[in-house]
Amino acid sequence: MPILPSVVLPKRIRQRTGPAIRVAPLLLEAARKDAGAVLGMLQTSSAGLGEVEVERRLKQHGHNVVAQEHHYTRLRLLGKALVNPLVILLLVMAGLYYFLIDDVRAAIVILLMVFLGVVLKFIQETRADAAAAKLKAMISVTATVLRDGQPREVSLGNVVPGDIVKLAAGDMIPADLRLLSCKDLFLTQSSLTGEAFPVEKFDTPEPDASHSPLELKNVCFLGTSVESGTAQGVIVATGLNTYLGTMSSAMIEDSAVSSFDRGINSFTWLMIRFIFVMAPLVFVINWVTKGDMKEAFFFSLAVAVGLTPEMLPMIVTVCLSKGALAMCRKKVIIKRLNSIQNLGAMDVLCTDKTGTLTMDHIIVVKHCDVVLKSDDSVLTLAYLNSNYQTGLKNLMDRAILHYTQEKVPDNLPQYVKVDEIPFDFSRKIMSVVVQAPGQAKRMICKGAAEEIFKRCTRYELEGEARPIERVIIDDLREEHDQLNMDGFRVLAVAFKDLADKPSYGKDDECDLILKGYVAFLDPPKDSSRGAIRALQEHGVVVKVLTGDNELVSRKICGEVGIAIDHVLLGHQVEKMTDAELEAKAGPTALFARLSPAHKQRIIKALQAGGHVVGFLGDGINDAPALRSADVGISVDTAVDIAKESADAILLEKNLFVLEEGVLEGRKVFANILKYIRMGASSNFGNMFSVLGASIFLPFVPMEPIQILANNLLYDFSQVPIPTDDVDPEQIAKPRPWSMGQISRFILFIGPCSSIFDYTTFFIMLYVFGCWDPGLKSLFQTGWFVESLLTQTLIIHIIRTNRIPFLQSIASWPLMVTSVVIMVIGTWLPFSPVASYLGFVPLPWRYWPLIVLTLFSYMVLTQVVKTWLFRRGWI
Repeated sequence: MPILPSVVLPKRIRQRTGPAIRVAPLLLEAARKDAGAVLGMLQTSSAGLGEVEVERRLKQHGHNVVAQEHHYTRLRLLGKALVNPLVILLLVMAGLYYFLIDDVRAAIVILLMVFLGVVLKFIQETRADAAAAKLKAMISVTATVLRDGQPREVSLGNVVPGDIVKLAAGDMIPADLRLLSCKDLFLTQSSLTGEAFPVEKFDTPEPDASHSPLELKNVCFLGTSVESGTAQGVIVATGLNTYLGTMSSAMIEDSAVSSFDRGINSFTWLMIRFIFVMAPLVFVINWVTKGDMKEAFFFSLAVAVGLTPEMLPMIVTVCLSKGALAMCRKKVIIKRLNSIQNLGAMDVLCTDKTGTLTMDHIIVVKHCDVVLKSDDSVLTLAYLNSNYQTGLKNLMDRAILHYTQEKVPDNLPQYVKVDEIPFDFSRKIMSVVVQAPGQAKRMICKGAAEEIFKRCTRYELEGEARPIERVIIDDLREEHDQLNMDGFRVLAVAFKDLADKPSYGKDDECDLILKGYVAFLDPPKDSSRGAIRALQEHGVVVKVLTGDNELVSRKICGEVGIAIDHVLLGHQVEKMTDAELEAKAGPTALFARLSPAHKQRIIKALQAGGHVVGFLGDGINDAPALRSADVGISVDTAVDIAKESADAILLEKNLFVLEEGVLEGRKVFANILKYIRMGASSNFGNMFSVLGASIFLPFVPMEPIQILANNLLYDFSQVPIPTDDVDPEQIAKPRPWSMGQISRFILFIGPCSSIFDYTTFFIMLYVFGCWDPGLKSLFQTGWFVESLLTQTLIIHIIRTNRIPFLQSIASWPLMVTSVVIMVIGTWLPFSPVASYLGFVPLPWRYWPLIVLTLFSYMVLTQVVKTWLFRRGWI
């Protein structure tokens, strides 16, 4: 069963600014200093801390955990769920129903609504810090630290600022630290940046630490891990002071009020204002004109009940639940039901690149000669190099071996490995020496292009080796740079034949022949271009927020059909004020080199610009943005923290699945909006009629019990709205909440019903002589029937922007309930309960007049609705 939301609990939340996701200032300062100065600043030494000092610092800084136990008491959570205006209003109404009107059934129904809303709100609040708990579980590992000069394995929770940490391949970074020394250190930062390739780190000071903190070369962050190499560093920040710690603190703050919540809140407060103005006014007018305070009070109370959107909780919940079940069938699991409407209202989708637009799998996309012409012999050399090397095979090696399974020719000679010159990060080259039967020994080198260039004296083109002259080298570099500009990661391949000798070394990596290049890419999914085009056709602008570099991101965006007119990089975002970012975020389609804090700021900037923003991500680095977005979207293969932070989970990492969810969300909102328009405009029109009638009639225009019966029957006629069909144009574009549109609809459509209420008053007063107080029951019966029939029939006018019954037909349950309610309304004056409700039989002359009234009402309302629609006011 889907979890039902507390959408009936509007609240005026005072927006709180949560803790910023940031790097500790001390860490930035340490990045600028040399190793000795950093040790002095942290009052430690290269031998580490003593146990006594560790205990002191544990007391001072606390344990190295990123999620502190921070829970509201159950009583406080219950109080938060109870204290909001609609709950209080409904409780008051239930009490008045029970104690003053003696309507036990109505009181029970209202109390049931309150109970469900409060309980569901309570359940949601208790789950608010689940994401932080996931973060805490993430660091239940150990680190190697120096204590009194001796290496020890300690729990990450017991690491303190000033600890000296030793790092090796496979280690997790235990806290935010400054490197003191390192050798060939490469870190995997994809959990924080989304970048698939490892990042090289150094121990030299950063003279300018003003750019994006995640790009600092001598700093390592909690949540990343060592891909290769060794290092020693000093802990600078632990626990909630780490970058990941500030992220977890931001995640346990109260979520921002979403677009859906704001819409429900605004509508509820609009109706409450109507109630607080209309009910006292009706009371005063009836007391003054009729002289009976008790009767005036009961009547004004009935007016207040008539204006209260009692069915809003049920209609909204059923619409959302039905939408959640439909979306489940389309491979979208909804965790928080109010996110369904936000999904439909979304006009900007921000998405990570890796794994969402791309396959999240690095592959070989080009193997070419020096003029970028495809050349299988380049691939053969790259294959031999990757296959025969015995060191750690990196992502590119694995991609080459996977790609060449079907590409390497069957007649490849049976090479044997003669020697190997391992990769190191100073040379950035890996070489093997192989030999085929009857052939000379051949050295095959693969590595960074600039390093290969230094060692080449010739290049091979079309089977001919040619000298690299000064004029040629620039042309060769230009061809290589073109691959980089196209967004590829590139390795150069070179070779030379060797004289026979026992062993070979780095000195032999000279006088090479440049053969060509192997280019790699995390390629776009086949479905990405079509899905993005479909989203754009439905009014959703797709923006890419990635931690990867600009060139690769441009390449992917170009291939999936995202036009890139403006690009913002992380270091630029870092320097912008919120106002500047808001101005730049709208026209920008690609944001690259971003940190988690940057992503969150961009989401908020877009929201400040009036957009309903969705965010699709699956990494730790995406969690803050997922919580800040109006609707956070993740996938079932995402990390736990991302899934916990999301509102919706895609069972398939495919944007077409998301498009289906968007359309379903719009259907749900269209049906919710139908109820709001119907109920608000009809209630407003009726109360406007009540107000006028109370001034000139010698009796109340309708008894309280009649108003309640009318309200109950009309509400029942709207129960099947969640099953109703939706016209295609109603889901063609995003439909965010607009209280301006709702207010205009109420102010224009509501008085239409009042016009015919007043014509009914005229008929009852002058055709049937109801000025006589003795005929007040006839007047009240006539208006009750007209009011109920027009309200029920108008449902079919309001539910569509087309011509009802001809161009758009309601669902059969809505048709059936409309007919049933209209039949009941015409039967009640002649029924056995008529006297209990204060009704009397209506004369036959009444019925032709009411039919004419209904027809005229439908025509006028259709005309006004069409006029409003053409002006773009609804």
